[in-house]
Amino acid sequence: MLFFLKLKTRIKYNLIIEWYNFLSFFGKKQRVIPHIMSIDQTVEKIVTSGASVSRFGDGEILLIWGKRIGFQKEDSRLSARLAEVLRSSLPNHIVCLSDVFVQTERYNRRARRFWNAHFYLYGDLWDRYLQKDKEYGNTFMTRPYMDFKDKSLAADWFIKLKSIWQGREIVFIEGEKSRLGVGNDLFDNTQQIQRILCRSTSAFDHYDLILQEALKLDKNKLILVALGPTATILAYDLCRLGYQAIDVGHVDIEYEWYLLRAQRKVNIASKYVNEVAGGDSIVMKEERMYQSQVIVKLV
Repeated sequence: MLFFLKLKTRIKYNLIIEWYNFLSFFGKKQRVIPHIMSIDQTVEKIVTSGASVSRFGDGEILLIWGKRIGFQKEDSRLSARLAEVLRSSLPNHIVCLSDVFVQTERYNRRARRFWNAHFYLYGDLWDRYLQKDKEYGNTFMTRPYMDFKDKSLAADWFIKLKSIWQGREIVFIEGEKSRLGVGNDLFDNTQQIQRILCRSTSAFDHYDLILQEALKLDKNKLILVALGPTATILAYDLCRLGYQAIDVGHVDIEYEWYLLRAQRKVNIASKYVNEVAGGDSIVMKEERMYQSQVIVKLV
């Protein structure tokens, strides 16, 4: 029965996406086409300048509009803060967007269809917040594998990405089921890893407490945040207060898919994958090393 329910949901989703793709050929396009750096340029700027990063994708723009997404409920304060960050021009802080507004040939069919439908529905909303004269970073710096047609490019991008935290003492602020770096070598080149664990869903409910704990950290540490839209705001606030904080999004899951050579989004047994049905049902392993890295639990 569960199989048929999943099949029905997938068929319904695909039909909706195809319908909006068809309509997008006749509907209006977004007017503001932002200037977005390449993945290489974005990573290089982070490495050379020690910049902080906030990422914006389809979920963040929906939350600004007052909608909910799968792992974060709507919240008026969250909406206002996301809009603030998207419009911001903070020194040494990069606002990243998905490089999908034009020239999407580099992405696979599933990704192209999704973004065509998204901009048909929400392109005018993006127009309200984007600035033509601003240079944005590229969110695909943390998603360099799954959505690309040529997946061989990911190997080089992951090597460059690792240079951001090479030899650094890092602190993950992550969902309790995210488990960044557990079971792979993505962060093996760091000097030290510590973790602050937060709720996996609607983490923004505890935002003030999360920020309070983050402010206890040494400013020499690199803070990597994987906490959905909460990470977008937290990285911005920490940058204002003298920290380097990077919203790393799904980077660990992308790396797991890369290691598996996966051709579609699949579950990772020991980690929360919000984009896959059943991805919240994980097998928790009590690894001694992982547990020793946890310095705070806010769950």
